[in-house]
Amino acid sequence: MDAAFDATTMLKETYPFYVANRPEAPNHDLEVADKFSGRVATRVAQADAAVIDRAITAAVRAEEPMRKLAPYERKAVLSHCVTRFTERAEELAWVLCVEAGKPIRDSRGEVERLIDTFRLAAEESVRIGGEVMNLEISPRTRGYRGMYRRVPVGVCSFISPFNFPLNLAAHKIAPAIAAGCPFVLKPASRTPVGALIMGEILAETALPAGAFSILPCHREGADLFTTDERFKLLSFTGSPEIGWALKARAGKKKVVLELGGNAACVVEPDWTDLDDAVRRITLGAFFQSGQSCISVQRILIHRSIYAEVRQRLVASTRSLVTGDPRNEATVIGPMISEGEAQRLEGWIRRAQEAGGTLLCGGERTGAVLTATLMEDVPPDQILCTHEAFGPVAILSAYDRYEDALASVNASTFGLQAGIFTRDLYKMQQAWDELEVGGVIIGDVPSFRVDHMPYGGVKDSGLGREGVRFAIEDMTEIRNLIIRTPSVR
Repeated sequence: MDAAFDATTMLKETYPFYVANRPEAPNHDLEVADKFSGRVATRVAQADAAVIDRAITAAVRAEEPMRKLAPYERKAVLSHCVTRFTERAEELAWVLCVEAGKPIRDSRGEVERLIDTFRLAAEESVRIGGEVMNLEISPRTRGYRGMYRRVPVGVCSFISPFNFPLNLAAHKIAPAIAAGCPFVLKPASRTPVGALIMGEILAETALPAGAFSILPCHREGADLFTTDERFKLLSFTGSPEIGWALKARAGKKKVVLELGGNAACVVEPDWTDLDDAVRRITLGAFFQSGQSCISVQRILIHRSIYAEVRQRLVASTRSLVTGDPRNEATVIGPMISEGEAQRLEGWIRRAQEAGGTLLCGGERTGAVLTATLMEDVPPDQILCTHEAFGPVAILSAYDRYEDALASVNASTFGLQAGIFTRDLYKMQQAWDELEVGGVIIGDVPSFRVDHMPYGGVKDSGLGREGVRFAIEDMTEIRNLIIRTPSVR
């Protein structure tokens, strides 16, 4: 579609929030900006503490009817969502392009993943089972047998981020429905519209009253999402600073945290297809303008191939189209706000002042920062130690594979790492030694499929997402033990 297309026409003038499955619009206080133009694109109803409390009360009442939904009924709800998301896919993509500033081709990709995630949840909803256990491990337990099944944990509190406002909300909503848990979701205030469209579609289903609420709200008004003891689980995706603070205040409820990353990618000389490595690293570093927690931030290249890979990476990075996310060719669109672009621009300048070399990029216009590569950045620089969350990557050379693995681990984060190698023993060594949640061989750390266990260690969080694994967190094991007296 031509860049002159006004994508804001795909949005309504206003959107309600959803309380206990029903739309309400007591105000339209939350302005949602077109992230490229900066102009207001739509207005959204915003909840206060009283509304959030009402939503939690309704969710508690929905616990029993949600628990009693048969698996085939849960599957029918999720399958309806798959159908409707597919029918409205282009609308969802353009909404995402506007409210998140995500290039339209990346937006379409996220809609596909949204559909995948709900489809996976529909399939998993009829597979939640248990196990029969033989308890006769000693004379004391003769005549005993046991079994267990999984039951819903109860009302869930969800807080989703701005960078994948559809699919990361889906990774909370879809498993909750599959597990039989009512939920209250707070979408990111900068990107609430996609979640509200999901609420519109959920409202078409036969979910029990109170099964879901989707409530944009001010951060200061959202305290109940963390502290209210009626919630049995809190699932948060966002920054480490906020996530760990929420955990400290969450009380007795289960907590799942998907936090930041500082992802590294290692290129070994046995990976002979350097064009392939460069293509994948360029994509991993700069897709959706680098605003992903598994975006490639540190690129470690064996010294024997460093100069050649650097030259190819610079050429590949310079070729990326930057600008209007409505343009089908655009790879680098705006960051979520001009303030975030200014922050990252400042980190780049500090790295230069400390001796780092700018290889390409580093130019900012408003919220748009061009794709940037640097080298020789001192490891104590914030650009190395923290999550950039934007279109910047740092190159460095190494001599020994063991040193490269140590460099990957020299981070407070541990989400995923990528290793370009064909050596089976090096693959195994990376899997054994890297302190990360996922090791990706022959590709970038930015790879994720929505049914795999996904999550990190250290400051990258607690627990795992991926539909089946999220269902495990949203359920509890309930044992049944049967004693059969011996017949004499």
